[in-house]
Amino acid sequence: MNNNALHTAEARIREQIAAYCLSNEVPGFVAGVYRAGEQIVVAHGTANVATGAPMRADTGFLFGSVTKVLTTTLVLQQVERGLLDLDAPVVRYLPEFALTAPGAAEKILVRHLISHTNGIDADLFFPDAKGRDSLKTYVEGLARNCGVLFEPGEQLSYSNGGMIVAGRLLEVVTGLSFPDLLERDVYAPVGMTDSSTSAERAILRSTAIGHFPDPETMAAEPTGMFTLPDTWGPAGGTPIGTVADLLAFGRTHLAGGVSPSGTRVLSAGSTALMQQVSHDMATPNVPPMGLGWVRYPFGDTIVLAMSGASPGGVSILCVVPEHDLVFTAFGNTAGAIMLHDQILRWLLSEHLGVRIPTLINESAQDIDLTPYVGTYRSDQLRVEVGVVDGQLEERVTYEPADASQERIFTEFAGGTTAAPPQRYVPIRPGLFAPAGYPFETFDGYLRLLLVSFHDIRDGRARFRNGGGRLTRRA
Repeated sequence: MNNNALHTAEARIREQIAAYCLSNEVPGFVAGVYRAGEQIVVAHGTANVATGAPMRADTGFLFGSVTKVLTTTLVLQQVERGLLDLDAPVVRYLPEFALTAPGAAEKILVRHLISHTNGIDADLFFPDAKGRDSLKTYVEGLARNCGVLFEPGEQLSYSNGGMIVAGRLLEVVTGLSFPDLLERDVYAPVGMTDSSTSAERAILRSTAIGHFPDPETMAAEPTGMFTLPDTWGPAGGTPIGTVADLLAFGRTHLAGGVSPSGTRVLSAGSTALMQQVSHDMATPNVPPMGLGWVRYPFGDTIVLAMSGASPGGVSILCVVPEHDLVFTAFGNTAGAIMLHDQILRWLLSEHLGVRIPTLINESAQDIDLTPYVGTYRSDQLRVEVGVVDGQLEERVTYEPADASQERIFTEFAGGTTAAPPQRYVPIRPGLFAPAGYPFETFDGYLRLLLVSFHDIRDGRARFRNGGGRLTRRA
């Protein structure tokens, strides 16, 4: 990218951000692009509507689940140092790791934790604990509260629980707390000089907060919860940093594990292993998974990506090795994910000349919908699937395990935990698109909105996949 091309991209991205934020009640947005030695950062709007603080290029924000790639990097570092074996059972290092299903935990390998193939049914398990023993508290809680969705390695389901167990594993084998390890072995060698692991540290510099739409006016209102509990640190609950810091991390993975300052953070072999396919569900709404990275195919071009939700905010990190490009962004309402997708698609198609193929051409007729009808469940979630007017209709219900879980999840969701019924049109057997969206919506990152059904036995699907997460037929 020459300076002129960089200037053109910066101007275009600035226009996209301003237009989208104005029409969609997004208070603030910050984005960065690195390509071939050049880098831009664009900031727009307000970081916090309560204070009026501006969103600046160096404003910090919650990484959310982008943290999962950092956690995976830490795991691979310990593998290189001989402290962990990817193909060893987790219980070798963490004997207290257990689930409610007898013998289930013993089958889970270290590799399964970071490839989202572990089957731990804990996606909405939010134990409330702070401090040094918070991850220990989380693992103890799994044994009392959480079972399994599938046999390890059998399916792919986005796993917060797996990453948190990986974080506790790191604590045990290194003797350091997860925040201390993250700062020592990722932040410092990568050069993430403005990143922290707590609200207490973040408050000392410019930091954005999330916002939720007011139910009546739809105006953005500040979140009442800044971070999730410390128990969710390795999955994305607490790490906070800037666009420049995430660009440096992305560049480290572009450069075979060497940071922009020249420090080796990860071996070339481990960096490549993270980018290789570890599991493929062979459905467009669940892109193939590497270790930590999700591999989004845009035609022949692979985008390594991870997005991260925080209370009222959403981040994204994308690395495109083939084109020496890193893109990262944060918007302080959940709807900013649409803008992430818009900018990513513009960068690929207009800036890099990547042809983005159409994923879905048309809906399908005469598909038997009966295999998909029924009730599907996962941790504290029930999905009722029925047929209305030739379409599937889903009703999603949150069923909190206790008052503490309900309080945390309700705050994380901005007070709204019930969704109206959603209709889906059939695309092909086992694949459905939400009704009312133009099909080109799903060509990019938002292919996650599609719903798929898997493992049909005796005429009934065993699993439903929405947003990369599995629920199992009750």
